[in-house]
Amino acid sequence: MPGDSTERVEADQAALSCAACGGHCIFSPLKGQLECTSCGTAHGVETPEDADAAREFAYDPEAPENDPPELTRERIYQCRNCGGAVLFVGAALSEHCPYCNGPVVLGTGDAGYRTKALVPFRADHGFARRQMRAWVGKRLAAPATLPALLEDARLAGLYAPFWTFDSHEALQYWAKYTTGTGDNRRTHKTSGALQIAFDDLLMPASPHVTPLIRDGILHDFDPGSLRPFHAGYLAGFAAERHHQSVAQGLAANAPDKKLLIRNRIRHHINKSGVHDIRYQTDTTGIHYRRILLPVWIAHYSYDGKPMKVVVSGIDGRTFGERPFSKWKLAAYAAGLSAIAIALGLAWGAAGCSDAGRFLHLGD
Repeated sequence: MPGDSTERVEADQAALSCAACGGHCIFSPLKGQLECTSCGTAHGVETPEDADAAREFAYDPEAPENDPPELTRERIYQCRNCGGAVLFVGAALSEHCPYCNGPVVLGTGDAGYRTKALVPFRADHGFARRQMRAWVGKRLAAPATLPALLEDARLAGLYAPFWTFDSHEALQYWAKYTTGTGDNRRTHKTSGALQIAFDDLLMPASPHVTPLIRDGILHDFDPGSLRPFHAGYLAGFAAERHHQSVAQGLAANAPDKKLLIRNRIRHHINKSGVHDIRYQTDTTGIHYRRILLPVWIAHYSYDGKPMKVVVSGIDGRTFGERPFSKWKLAAYAAGLSAIAIALGLAWGAAGCSDAGRFLHLGD
């Protein structure tokens, strides 16, 4: 209900006030606590429900969903560029979208689903900067200006929405595989049955969560790190709410799941050249979580092209988009060519020497 939501938001804002001086608190990844920006007093965010944060929720595709969206009055900001909607608990921290760096404007409200749990930020702003410097230092053929561009890049902390899905798949499959080469090449048919159990399959819950974010840095997920959703963890960071129903989340991530199933079938057949895979599956035991995962996103531009570097807010794993220096690529190519020529000459010289010794022995 809107009234309940308003009361919860007001309670959230009150919880971010320092009990010692009344100042505003933000979450400190280093301390794992709320820290007052005025007096520095730290306040814990632990709750008796912490042990239940990893709880999973059952989903029956044949039954009505019992997890309806709710209207909130939180500070929702809409990006004019990519359409992303982010919220800020407490005062707004930025006028730019953490996903694309576009301008954002304050909205009037948002209907979304309540987050079940989150993994708090562990990597702070300074650590994320150091990880970016280490990442750019390992980029071969990078333009000389790239380190300076990343130093000036805006670095935004964001809680991105994800699903975890469990399911049991009872598969019946049909496929073909090839053996031999040339005139001996043959195509064979095969079929079989396979049981697959998916556990904590991590899936994006937003079109703004790109493969760069999920596959680049967040593919290792530990449910033991989950904590119950608490406004204190969001203080100082942006977040995107969940806007997908469970059915929509399953449908949006069906292509990824199909790819995983096909790979399991290939492994089960254990033949080369497996193709034309078809299967039927009976899916049971679906469980899910709505969670938020922390990321740092740095935006920069090279030759007018926007690029980003993403740092995991959990362990600092870093992945990003980068430009190449044409001059350095040309220099590397020339160097490799010179090495190949030198090795060829040395090999030829060694061959001539061996031939000379052979002729001498023949005499």
